[in-house]
Amino acid sequence: MTLTLLVDLDDTLLGNEMSTFLPAYLHALGEHLSSYAEPERLISTLLSATQQMIENPQPDRSLKESFDAIFYGSLGISINEMQEALDVFYAEIFPRLQSYTVFRPQAVDFVEQALDLGYEIVIATNPLFPRTAILQRLAWAGLSLEKYPLSLVTSVEDFHFAKPNPAFFAEILAHLGWPDRPTVMVGDDLYNDITPARQLGIPAFWITLDGSQSSNGPFGPTSAGALENVLPWLHATPFEELLPDFETSLAQLATLRATPAALGSLAETLPDAILTECPQASEWCLTEIICHLRDVDNEVNLPRIRSVIYEANPFLPGMDTDPWAEERQYICQNGRDALVEFTKVRIEVLSLLGDLTPGDWQRLARHAILGPTSLQELVNIIATHDRLHLRQIHQTLSSVIIVHPNSQFIDRTNQIG
Repeated sequence: MTLTLLVDLDDTLLGNEMSTFLPAYLHALGEHLSSYAEPERLISTLLSATQQMIENPQPDRSLKESFDAIFYGSLGISINEMQEALDVFYAEIFPRLQSYTVFRPQAVDFVEQALDLGYEIVIATNPLFPRTAILQRLAWAGLSLEKYPLSLVTSVEDFHFAKPNPAFFAEILAHLGWPDRPTVMVGDDLYNDITPARQLGIPAFWITLDGSQSSNGPFGPTSAGALENVLPWLHATPFEELLPDFETSLAQLATLRATPAALGSLAETLPDAILTECPQASEWCLTEIICHLRDVDNEVNLPRIRSVIYEANPFLPGMDTDPWAEERQYICQNGRDALVEFTKVRIEVLSLLGDLTPGDWQRLARHAILGPTSLQELVNIIATHDRLHLRQIHQTLSSVIIVHPNSQFIDRTNQIG
């Protein structure tokens, strides 16, 4: 059985009690950067900027952008002024914090066994640290990228959402091309790992050593136990029970946020030539897919949502949007500009949906093809459409680029026709 495992890092794969590690980290960083700001002020500003990352709901602002605007803006210091000192800190001082962590041999055994079974593994750590700090902690756990083919490691540079936002987990799956297979989250934190994963519709195994149980309503853990219990549980659980269920409004909103976010991160790594490279003459390139998403949101989804929200049981005509690719010559358009426009209209869609009550989601409409429908069904169609095209983009990229194990995209120009 092919399966995707999203695995937390701290206190799941690596013994790392944050109530001890974090103060040591902040103290070391404050002292190292004391020539730029008084340590207490610097740490207070850093914590405020970190909270801004955690609360960020916008798919057009990366976590790093959210952090930088608060941290450097409040201190009145440019990024360039402090960058060299930060590089020294993470190269020379941060490694000393390993003494606050505990190597767990059972975590290495777990990862090796899972990889031997053909499982895909994502390190789904809260992406609030720079990539170097996360990779170092991963190495402290005995799980360096040089040794293990991990599919993705989340970090502040690459993500727009953080735990406990369910959009964080949706963004992971969007980066992976929304794999259509069993997917399970494994983590020790109910609030940050289990509940938001379950809100997206992902089964979740809660790592707990004291036998604790928590129902937490519909968003409680699917199962619980020690890390050593995860693989036996997976083997004993029917295939269909490990498949995600993205049908709830929470899951749909998370999906809608994740699509422009993941596309934004992806576009930053790709040369222009890749955006217009078609796998085959009959298939769309990335620019055509992005233009399609933009126009469908702008001319179909947004007007429909407005109609359902503001009108009583409106009639929604059917629309055939596929011919637009040729009629509007998408391939001749600028894919990066189209992505900016798509993100802008998607934010409009999200603003309409963000404050709805449960009753609003059940507002009715009459669809020319579907017949009687509801707002929730229409939004589910949008989310399904997103996943379809993210999957298409992932398949397209697999034919024109190499996906490096550290999730960075590398141009394979010598194999492009």
